[in-house]
Parts: sequence; structure tokens; C-alpha cells
Amino acid sequence: MLIEMALAAAAAATSGEISDDCTWNGIELHGDVQIVESFADIDVEIVTSFPDLEVKVVESFPDDCGEWKFVENFPDFTVRFVESFGDIEIKYVTSFPGLP
Repeated sequence: MLIEMALAAAAAATSGEISDDCTWNGIELHGDVQIVESFADIDVEIVTSFPDLEVKVVESFPDDCGEWKFVENFPDFTVRFVESFGDIEIKYVTSFPGLP
């Protein structure tokens, strides 16, 4: 029981903690992103409401918070999409990406 409580507290402490400078655990949340199946930098859950970050997929110059360009090689960070218990929750948008 004590172990379960500690794990739940640890998960709650790391989930969704995006800094005001648009970083999560020191990872800037913009740039070239590669989708992987394992050993990702960030586990991401896609939601439709109350996201931690609003993401706009772009084809070039992903320089602003929440702008992601999906690539196959040389990513700035990697993500793994999960159904639950992601490190952060995102919502795809077509305009005004960043912190909600």
C-alpha cells in the first residue's frame, strides 16, 4: 500500500509540469520531434480538453512554444504516444500553439 501511494505521488508530481519557459524536464517543447515506440524522452497523451500544451504541427521553422515538426532523423526530442499516464497531455490546434 505504501509503495502504491509513493508511485501515485511520483506520477502526479511529474505529470503535466510544463515550465513557464515551455520546457518539461529541461526539454524545450518545440522543434523537430521523432515518434518512437520505446525509450522516448516524453510520453505524450493526446486529449481534447484541458491540455498541458497546445501543439501545432508545422512543416518548417518550429521555433515557438508548441510548434512541432515531425521528422525521421536527428530530432530535438522524441515522443511516445500513450493512452494514459503520459508525462504531458497535448491537444492539436491549427493556430495559437503553446501553453493554454
